Amino acid sequence: MSALTRRRIARWRTASLLLGSLPWACWQDPQLPVVGYENDDLSCQDGIDNDGDTLVDCSDPDCLVESTLCGEVVPEFPVDGVEDDPMLCHDFVDNDDDGQFDCGDPVCRSIPETCCVRENTDASCSDGLDNDQNGFADCADFGCRNGMFVTVCDEGTDATCADQRDNDGDGKTDCDDSDCAGLQLCVTDPGPEDTPERCSDNSDNDGNGYTDCADFSCSMSPNQQILMYCASLPAENTLAACSNGEDDDSNGYIDCQDFSCTKSGKQEILEYCAAQPMEVSVEACSNGEDDDHNGFIDCQDFSCSQSTDQAVLDVCAAVLEITPEACSDGVDNDENGYADCADYSCAHSKDADVLQVCQESIGVSAQAVDIKCTDGLDNDGDGFIDCDDWDCSHNPLGTKCPMPRVCESP
Repeated sequence: MSALTRRRIARWRTASLLLGSLPWACWQDPQLPVVGYENDDLSCQDGIDNDGDTLVDCSDPDCLVESTLCGEVVPEFPVDGVEDDPMLCHDFVDNDDDGQFDCGDPVCRSIPETCCVRENTDASCSDGLDNDQNGFADCADFGCRNGMFVTVCDEGTDATCADQRDNDGDGKTDCDDSDCAGLQLCVTDPGPEDTPERCSDNSDNDGNGYTDCADFSCSMSPNQQILMYCASLPAENTLAACSNGEDDDSNGYIDCQDFSCTKSGKQEILEYCAAQPMEVSVEACSNGEDDDHNGFIDCQDFSCSQSTDQAVLDVCAAVLEITPEACSDGVDNDENGYADCADYSCAHSKDADVLQVCQESIGVSAQAVDIKCTDGLDNDGDGFIDCDDWDCSHNPLGTKCPMPRVCESP
């Protein structure tokens, strides 16, 4: 027997022992505050419960996800396949050969019934803790920002605009955030936006969707005091500002990505922007390059995926994950690192047929959700039926699924 074979057998035995010792069904929420991390080689072999969740070293799923010590198995005859069901997500094998295994693999983590170590509920996304210990807490965590039923990360509701938290992580809190500006609770002086006070209070006073100097009633006001105030604010309306690679007006758009440049009344700015590389043609949207240098390549760029040119849309339809078929084939069709329902474009699709692939409890009313979650069918084809499906048990509209919910302790 070769040394390599002996090592592999040893790893299999170690993994088998570990697998037998792990809680198979679900992650147990820590009874104590998370006091540290148990997710590197040092903390996963020191015999200490570093994060205070009652699980030590390789018995802690965090070690399986992050550490290299806890039993990845290398089969004698590896098969490069998919890693997308409960058995394959708990076998210690990197089945799809992507360098990550079990709940360390994003495809497995996208199955909440299988990998409960995620931050994806309002409670876990607003407790100030990095519950899944991936280095990101609450709304800084992808699982929170894109959680199916997470509402605490949207800065634009009465609740999140009055909770004294920067829910969307843009550095602005509650009514200081433009996303809250149109809410009644943030409008302290309702009425026409035509006075110096109303043009500088960060409120959408007239409720037209535009705040202060972003509103023409301020920026084109006949009141000289208002015009002077708006002119004093950072702007992106000169050739220098439209070509410096900076977001001068802090609206999220840089240079010729900003309408204030591309729709400028100054010919020199229009000519400059027209001369910049664009990603709008079939060729530019399929050449594997970031032609307009905005950080998005081909159909990952809205200028391609939301094009008005049908030929470009046809190109993108063939590679994007936006159809029921592409969202259920086990393939990362758009090569963005996420396959099927792990991809935002599938899990948050506005197409009901696509969304059904990723959500058992699809519906806009309690009655519709309850029907889907009690029909005895696996509506989203993920192997979990009705209340055994995470989204049925956690959907706030549902009334039929008993407590405790999937991934919760009795």
